[in-house]
Amino acid sequence: MTAFQKTTVSALFLLGVSACTNSYEVPIETPLQPKLEIARFQRILVAGFLAGGTSEVDTNLETARLLRSQLRNESRLDVIDAEVLDLLAIAELEGDVLADQDAASGDGLGRTTSGAPLSAQDDNGQDDVEGEEDETLSEEELEAYESIFANVSYWRQLGEEHQSPLIVTGTVYFTSHQRSGMVAREREIYDDFGRRRVVPMRAYRDRKGFVLSPKFIFIDGGTGVTLHTERHREEVLYDVSHNSPALSSYFELMDRLLPSFLGALADQSIRGTRTMLR
Repeated sequence: MTAFQKTTVSALFLLGVSACTNSYEVPIETPLQPKLEIARFQRILVAGFLAGGTSEVDTNLETARLLRSQLRNESRLDVIDAEVLDLLAIAELEGDVLADQDAASGDGLGRTTSGAPLSAQDDNGQDDVEGEEDETLSEEELEAYESIFANVSYWRQLGEEHQSPLIVTGTVYFTSHQRSGMVAREREIYDDFGRRRVVPMRAYRDRKGFVLSPKFIFIDGGTGVTLHTERHREEVLYDVSHNSPALSSYFELMDRLLPSFLGALADQSIRGTRTMLR
């Protein structure tokens, strides 16, 4: 039998087998391990964030509220309902501010006389600092306050007040942003017979939008030790004629980050299908 004949017989055999074989899809689910082991925790406290950037959005308060809402829906942990901490003032009072930062003065900025941590609002729901000039911090200036996260004794004390929960804290930087450059867009054209055609083109455009750069820090409320840290950075740009409120853009960018944040706490799985023969 020649090589050609052997090839022909093999091909006919495979065709006969495939003709008698049916295929079907089987759903499969591959579990993924969470980035953080939370089995020993029953409660979670979203404490508050060091916030900087634009003053149009209170990113400390909004981030804490949003994460608590998501955790109530997506996590098995009991979410503690507590006042959001003003970590900037606490860092100053605790002395956790690096060089070139002035320490805060006055008893009302850090803790109450009982030693309770400072919240973002006073008992009347008003901001703690009223009438002062509105000042925001840059990303570089926020770094001077980040030593508060290494203050083990502070976080351990906070954890004792809430039955040793998993504590979520960190930094949130949200600011306006502008960029110019070439942008891809589509253009409609019509030929001599009135037939419509869409062609790609590139044009130089000025665009504006926002940048969101949060760092989520997970702390063991029983020991005060940092367990896990995640950094993110997202941006959104619009045409200069587009008027998007800062708060709306903030939530748009947070929506992109939430799956990763929740993935650090919850068991997840990848769903797909596999083709089987019979």
